[in-house]
Amino acid sequence: MSIVRNSLFALLLGITGPVHASACSPQDDPASRTAQRMLDALVDVNGVPGMGAAVWRRDSVVWIGCAGSRDREAGLPVAADTIFRLASVSKVFAATAIARLGEQGQLDLDAPVGNYLSWLPSRWAPMSLRQLAAHASGLGHYIAADDALGQRYFDTGRAAVRWFIERPLAAAPGKRYEYSSWGYTLIGAVIEAIAGTRYIDYIQREITPGLDVIQDGGGTDARVSRLYDIGAGAPVLVAGGDMSYTVPGGGMAATPAAVAAFGGRLMAGRIVSAESWHAMRQPFVLDDGSIAGERDYQVGLGWRSGRDEDGAPIAHHAGITEGARSALVVWPDEHTAASLLSNAIWVSSIERSAMLLAAPFRDPPAGLIERECPLQAQRYRGTLGDASIRGALRFEIELGRCVGMLKPDAALAAAFAKATAWPGRQLQIVSLSDRGSLSRAALVTPYGLYELRAVDDGWQARLPAGELRLRIMAEP
Repeated sequence: MSIVRNSLFALLLGITGPVHASACSPQDDPASRTAQRMLDALVDVNGVPGMGAAVWRRDSVVWIGCAGSRDREAGLPVAADTIFRLASVSKVFAATAIARLGEQGQLDLDAPVGNYLSWLPSRWAPMSLRQLAAHASGLGHYIAADDALGQRYFDTGRAAVRWFIERPLAAAPGKRYEYSSWGYTLIGAVIEAIAGTRYIDYIQREITPGLDVIQDGGGTDARVSRLYDIGAGAPVLVAGGDMSYTVPGGGMAATPAAVAAFGGRLMAGRIVSAESWHAMRQPFVLDDGSIAGERDYQVGLGWRSGRDEDGAPIAHHAGITEGARSALVVWPDEHTAASLLSNAIWVSSIERSAMLLAAPFRDPPAGLIERECPLQAQRYRGTLGDASIRGALRFEIELGRCVGMLKPDAALAAAFAKATAWPGRQLQIVSLSDRGSLSRAALVTPYGLYELRAVDDGWQARLPAGELRLRIMAEP
């Protein structure tokens, strides 16, 4: 569908807002076209200026997606080589680095970290690198006194550690899960001490050779996206600050393809052995026998492990910082990885969005119900949790693909009340098939992409506010 046609389609429902269309990869296969269409729709709905994504499948990057702008003021679109902030996705690079050094016999993940940093205070020295990577070292996270850190530069990990070295531990090492980016700053200091070089130089040489992975703010690379805040309506440029205090924990930047390729190389045994990669994903056991983690994931050596909606094992990490929201998801059993990066903070289910962008390249789940695109439909009704919903919608066939736009009623709109931005106040539906069906689709919301799947009496999706069930009807 052309930009103009898509705009006219939106106007059929009284929907207005920007329409973005761009592509990085050649769109000569159905999976790439579907993934790009979902990414374009996501930028249309969530108000983020620019997003990039990539999928690795078995032995190579099979798709790179671009949508929106890397520099709105200069009119520059997101391109395949656009570099985005990684925020806490940086942590899996650091975790992989200590796994590699451990495999090479240069460190012991379970030895006291004081063995490598003689200048640590005695109360910190007993904690291990494994505890640091699993957020079980007892170190705390950022506090109000850290808000000024973006105004100063730290040239080494040791210098950054000196910032918080006088703080007491939040708990004894191994006692509880306590998310801490400071723990990763300490990991970086250990890597620098062992490697005898800057952290970023070690990462680029040993972990990501040949990939577009840099230190956030490290230089004046014109490919780096500008940073935005979308909380006040129109995107506003933000400075972002200096991230040198937490390079291993949140201070890396990369292209979407580089992030996906890192995940692919890791699964392929090209960074650490298959045994080390398996060990990295094993959950960390706290002193009381419980597992480190929260929500629906367990934490091992940096990586979060869980399962996707169909029960397939996944490992993942997400990140958030000023001017960025990021995610990397890998399916170890399938040698598939998906990255999703953006240039603004937004309230999001970003891991699920990344997973759905990879769906066209993965084998479909068994038991899908065949359902034709409801081209005559004009209305929907159904439930969201305990609330009844109803409203207008419209479908078209676009290059063989069923796509729709849906006007949420008050109850459905309330499910996204915390959205950072929602410029068009509409939802979109993009089928994962280009054969005119609506058996399985992406429901595009300001929070991200959610899978909409045909069920016996309509369609169903799992949203943060509860289960969504839709019936789609032809009557006006």
